[in-house]
Amino acid sequence: MGQHEFVLELNNISKEFPGVKALDQVTLQVRPGSVHALMGENGAGKSTLMKCLFGIYTPDEGEIMVNGEAVQIPNSKTALNIGISMIHQELHPVPYRNVMENIWLGRFPTRGIGPLRFIDHKRMARDTRDLFKQLDIELQPETMVHTLSVSKIQSIEIAKAVSFHSRIIVMDEPTSSLTDVEVEQLFRIIRELKKNGVAIIYISHKMEEILQISDEVTIMRDGKKIGTWPASELTTDLIISRMVGRDLTNRFPPRNNVPGEVVMRVQGLTSPLAKSFNHVSFDLHRGEIVGIGGLVGAQRTELMEALFGLRDIQSGTISIQGKEVRIDSPVIAKKHGMALLTEERRVTGIFPVLSVHENAAIANLERYRKPYFLLDGKKKKAEVDAMVQKLRTKTPSTRELIMNLSGGNQQKVLFARWLLTEPDILLLDEPTRGIDVGAKYEIYSIIAELALQGKSIIMISSEMPELIGMSDRIMVMSEGRLTGILNGKEATEEEIMRLAAQH
Repeated sequence: MGQHEFVLELNNISKEFPGVKALDQVTLQVRPGSVHALMGENGAGKSTLMKCLFGIYTPDEGEIMVNGEAVQIPNSKTALNIGISMIHQELHPVPYRNVMENIWLGRFPTRGIGPLRFIDHKRMARDTRDLFKQLDIELQPETMVHTLSVSKIQSIEIAKAVSFHSRIIVMDEPTSSLTDVEVEQLFRIIRELKKNGVAIIYISHKMEEILQISDEVTIMRDGKKIGTWPASELTTDLIISRMVGRDLTNRFPPRNNVPGEVVMRVQGLTSPLAKSFNHVSFDLHRGEIVGIGGLVGAQRTELMEALFGLRDIQSGTISIQGKEVRIDSPVIAKKHGMALLTEERRVTGIFPVLSVHENAAIANLERYRKPYFLLDGKKKKAEVDAMVQKLRTKTPSTRELIMNLSGGNQQKVLFARWLLTEPDILLLDEPTRGIDVGAKYEIYSIIAELALQGKSIIMISSEMPELIGMSDRIMVMSEGRLTGILNGKEATEEEIMRLAAQH
């Protein structure tokens, strides 16, 4: 096939699910050797469109053209065969096999005669090294995958996509778990792919990143395409207003909470692990939002998990309502009125194959217990439905599987789960991670409302505007130590950064 102006054209793609028009006449044109960003709020239809391209879904109408020729893509194998690869947001490697086996899975090179064929490990290693050299990836083919970081596993996924000689690679939120240094490494690989004429469709919520790496940006809203623009003509504010259809000058809701008396006092909290939190002390007041800032490796999550009884404490004390308590399990933490929203929503938050109802009720089953191990289904349903509705969760019904909801709505269900336990202290670890701008505002409104009701909140966030916009006070950690506590209203990004890089 000769070279066309567009390596990929999606024409008038529509897709409907029961009760939801996920895609409505969407058109997309991607040039070879370019990075084409796809942006939009959660539920805008970005992932659905890409799943239609990769053969996971079949579009109800519309056509897909690769290099000017119409193609049918009934499954992912067909997509790979015609040069389309997709790197999903959730990486699913085979952890206890090595790097090269993960790359060539299902198509190992063999040697031998007739039926007597054996896997050619030498050739597999050689092919893997050649691939890594081409992409400037520093990894050994024999390394076991379970020993690698997320960014290294992602490099393997990219190498795998290239090994299929893909001309189109879709990357869905590729940097959601990466540090800045790892993002730079990913961008280096992307630039290398561009040089080789590979087209990359890049889905991300991170505006600065999009503006840095993209050539063109397509924005979607409510299953429709809003438009495509050269990245050079866009700014963060323009993207936000086109994505949400409203001007978000007020990215954070007004907050009227007034912090009261101390409800929790932490003194000298130290982990038994050498490289973890060390001598951390702070107070938390009633109706207060305390943000925790810091760079990756600051041990913020570890501190939070220790407060909730998920990690051991070597020394130091935790007092609640003036009384020293020993919290060595989440059950005890819950008894003391605590709740923990974990960072990895999909790994340690939701039960994907259970319904919204079951996900929301699961931390509170004691409350619905009747004699003879029975549950009060009526009361449970009424309370779950009321809470899900109160948080304005978009779902056809609470019987819907939670995995079918957008990230922002899944997060609301997790809020519902913990609010049903009626906690006094909420520990929120990156509550808006992987959530789009519009849904973030709704989560912020929930947090502000809870603080107004007198709930005490500790919120970890890696986004500095979020810390400053939502916190009464900001604790900054660096390599396990508390390096400073700032007044939220007076804090600056520079000051937070300086404290975060202190050690």
